[in-house]
Amino acid sequence: MKAFVTGGTGFIGKQVVRKLRERGEDVVALVRTPSRAGDLTTMGAEIVEGDLSNLDAIARGVQGCDAAFHLGATYKVGIPDSEHAAMYDANVHGTERVLDAATDAGVARIVYVSTGNVYGNTRGRVVEEGYSRPQPPEFLSYYDRTKYEAHHVALDRIARGAPIIIVMPGGVYGPGDHSELGNMIDQTRTGKLKLRMFPSTGFNFVYVEDLADGILRAHDRGRIGEIYNLPGQKSTLGELVEKTAALCGRKPPRITMPGAAMKLAIPVGPLVGRLMGFPPNLAELIRTSDGVTFWMNGEKAREELGFETRDLDAGLRKTLAS
Repeated sequence: MKAFVTGGTGFIGKQVVRKLRERGEDVVALVRTPSRAGDLTTMGAEIVEGDLSNLDAIARGVQGCDAAFHLGATYKVGIPDSEHAAMYDANVHGTERVLDAATDAGVARIVYVSTGNVYGNTRGRVVEEGYSRPQPPEFLSYYDRTKYEAHHVALDRIARGAPIIIVMPGGVYGPGDHSELGNMIDQTRTGKLKLRMFPSTGFNFVYVEDLADGILRAHDRGRIGEIYNLPGQKSTLGELVEKTAALCGRKPPRITMPGAAMKLAIPVGPLVGRLMGFPPNLAELIRTSDGVTFWMNGEKAREELGFETRDLDAGLRKTLAS
């Protein structure tokens, strides 16, 4: 099999490429900056220079491939308005370009990696694939909006007959994660995390290698046109910090910063961001985190794909040992 992969230099995409190569599959990876793709070339992947705005590069890379995995996206929360256009082009128009190019090239199976954020705030519910957020949607962030629209691009292409399978990851963690979640784990490990923030925010934390396995299982066993949730253990940010601290022999932060107190700092968000390492759009950060849950049910993927995940303790042990 020959597989085209976008987002291959990213946290999740690199694991997908690794697993494909371990299976002996040929991989063509779309890479914005080839100098950053050393790990992929070491794995034996073919590199095509380009990004999600470059239709010619996408079409060239996907030509002759049997499978396509679209993971490429811009992920940031709390960005200023000046960055919205670039994010929209990457996440929405980029998805259009990749899915259409793969379909036009005759790719047999296309896996689109969406996100559980598409469901929005589940308000304490654990939702299944058939769930739709209330309409009109109240987007928690601009990223939320772009991924919601990109998800519906995929649904539109499915309705037109494109051979697409959609997967919905939970909150991903593991070695090499430089996201806000990864930084929270690292700061807890080193004792630098002094405040608990948004402890009730709910995720299904999924270890990155397990997620990559689920993405490949969706390709191998998933039904075309279907959506599969790929969540890990149902938990909260507060529990994540407590478990990480316990595994490191540390005490978790004793002080919790209330969301109401953080809202008082919204007018000076950029200044607070520089001082505390937050993004400049503090209002958006609070809106996406304060009392929000992103809980999903993964029974469909377990039954149809054989998808299994390690529990949070086991995944954190492996993360901290790296």
